[in-house]
Amino acid sequence: MGAAEKLNPSSSVLAFAACELRRAREEAGMSQRALAKSVFVTPSLLAKLEAAQRVPSGEFAARVDEVLNTGGLFGRLWPLIMRYAYPSWFRPYVELEAQAQVIRSFELRVIPGLLQTEDYARAALEAGRLSNVDDLLAARLTRQDILTRENPPELWIILDENVLRRPPGTPRVMHDQLARVIEASETPTTVVQVVPYSAGPHAGVGSFHVLTLEEGPEVVFADGFAQGQLLPDPEHVRAALRAYDLLRAQALSPAASIDLLATTMKELQP
Repeated sequence: MGAAEKLNPSSSVLAFAACELRRAREEAGMSQRALAKSVFVTPSLLAKLEAAQRVPSGEFAARVDEVLNTGGLFGRLWPLIMRYAYPSWFRPYVELEAQAQVIRSFELRVIPGLLQTEDYARAALEAGRLSNVDDLLAARLTRQDILTRENPPELWIILDENVLRRPPGTPRVMHDQLARVIEASETPTTVVQVVPYSAGPHAGVGSFHVLTLEEGPEVVFADGFAQGQLLPDPEHVRAALRAYDLLRAQALSPAASIDLLATTMKELQP
């Protein structure tokens, strides 16, 4: 039995929408491949949407309503999906992240969500003993779609070495996660650096992200205990950029950082 067949439609709004999508497609007598072609997505993405493993876009919902003649059902469901897939305090950041041309991230505890593998993301979310891990996981993986678009954002990621030393999940999960980061670093749009323990104290008092948008000023998102906070004030942006520059100065070079990731991977091999 596949993931879509195992879904409980009453477990969440996302699961309900996924079950309705599968039901409407089957009632229309369309295969996944045929519907995927009609709404301009890949069959693999449609399969994940029907299994509630991805969050649909508003454009997808509108196209499905048109192709399957569902009377606007998915267009009406989409705002509810968005309301519950992402925490309310995080949705503004997700919207800005999707528009960003450059994303600078500093992380003290975990690999940034945009580069997390599914197993790593699940382990990180389960560590918080959350009741809606499946929905949050689907939402986090959906954010990664911006990396495969025609013009992906530039990523500059700085990790405290602590990220490498306190992995969620099993050694295999962390091994595969580091491989993912190394693979990403080999693309022209992604730079990864690590601030080693040997650098001593640094300017990163907490995890934060700076978004450079095509239009409008830069924005800072600072992680907090219960929730993060968007900080659009120019003074906050200047302070974050200065801290980021100091972190880059203390970090290993990109090449040396990848060497450290590779060495850590070898230590994790079973």
